Amino acid sequence: MQILDWASLSSTEQQQTLARSPLIGDASVEQGVRDIIEQVSNQGDAALINFNKRFDGVELTELALSTEQINAACARISDNVKQAVAQAVNNIETFHNAQVFNGVDIETQPGVRCELRSEPIERVGLYIPGGTAPLISTVMMLALPAKIAGCEKRVLVSPPPINDAIIYAANVCGITDIFQVGGAQAIAALAFGTESVPNVDKIFGPGNRYVTEAKRLVSQDNRVSVSIDMPAGPSEVLVIADKDANPAFIASDLLSQAEHGVDSQVMLVTDSVNLAEEVNQALTEQLAQLSRKDIAATALECSRSIIVSDMSEAAKVSNLYGPEHLIIQTNAPRDLLKQIRGAGSVFLGAYTPESVGDYASGTNHVLPTYGYSRSVSSLSLADFSRRFTVQELSVQGLQTLGQSVMVLAENELLDAHKNAIAVRLASLQQ
Repeated sequence: MQILDWASLSSTEQQQTLARSPLIGDASVEQGVRDIIEQVSNQGDAALINFNKRFDGVELTELALSTEQINAACARISDNVKQAVAQAVNNIETFHNAQVFNGVDIETQPGVRCELRSEPIERVGLYIPGGTAPLISTVMMLALPAKIAGCEKRVLVSPPPINDAIIYAANVCGITDIFQVGGAQAIAALAFGTESVPNVDKIFGPGNRYVTEAKRLVSQDNRVSVSIDMPAGPSEVLVIADKDANPAFIASDLLSQAEHGVDSQVMLVTDSVNLAEEVNQALTEQLAQLSRKDIAATALECSRSIIVSDMSEAAKVSNLYGPEHLIIQTNAPRDLLKQIRGAGSVFLGAYTPESVGDYASGTNHVLPTYGYSRSVSSLSLADFSRRFTVQELSVQGLQTLGQSVMVLAENELLDAHKNAIAVRLASLQQ
């Protein structure tokens, strides 16, 4: 990776250094995705079947997987995969069960009762990337919190042919509605519905730039009422490392994200030029051994090592970037954690590779990208529910609160608001 000295860069050059891959900003993506959405909304299943053939080279007549197909796929799974899934499921369930919302019920003053309640989103769509990397882990990250939250309809979509392990994980996590369709067309199907694929209230899941753009567009389309979890696009990681960090560990973490896709990005921020050079050497050695080395190598072309004066400046650079994944490999990672303001998920210490969060530690791996981690949270149980408030006033409550409400309404020139209080108070005096 290119090694740059942060202090020697102008403010403009610093911004350019933290810019994402130019593939993400490809203007042609939006128009292409719009065309796909229109075809799906107008042609339904026919468009999906056509896109499956065009983009995935798969000819299908039925988009939904039958019970027989699901059972057959599950029977082909090896015991070691089943055991790995079981351990991951246990940890993910443990962490997400701990997030169950207990509600708020309080009297703000005598006779004025206010509540904050939660209920599950009824219909959710779960997008599982397939393509070059079938993400078995994403099934668990989406399906388990949806199940724990109590979402009644849980629809899973993934590019065909769907990997057996994806189907197995979905089955273990209680998913029965599985559809063989991926890409922007799958997002459009979940938003608009087709003859086979039901429309949903909220769409979850990461994806490439086409999937991410489709999620953005459908969430802003006034023809449907569908929301999305977050801008979760091409993967990215930033590693903060001091001079004592292990360069082989760092290289392995950088490559673990670079191999996701050519539009992925990985960054190293360190106070040691020697470490940056050693990481580059380790990258060369490890890259040669990877089955996806061509993809990772392309991602590295838009990735950089940044040299800073100390770890405090490293934290500032990281906060400016707002990484999806942040790995802190320093002598005192928890001390530096106090300075972090923007990251989707943080990994502390030399023995906490990003891979554990991707698969089985228990935290969720669906995270904001593009710098949105500065204001958008990582996926959690709360995202599968909607929260709403309730208020209830007694006679005493209205009598003691009413005058203040009328004064405020009068000063806002909203007479009907004031009158809604006045008629009730008047009735109590009769």
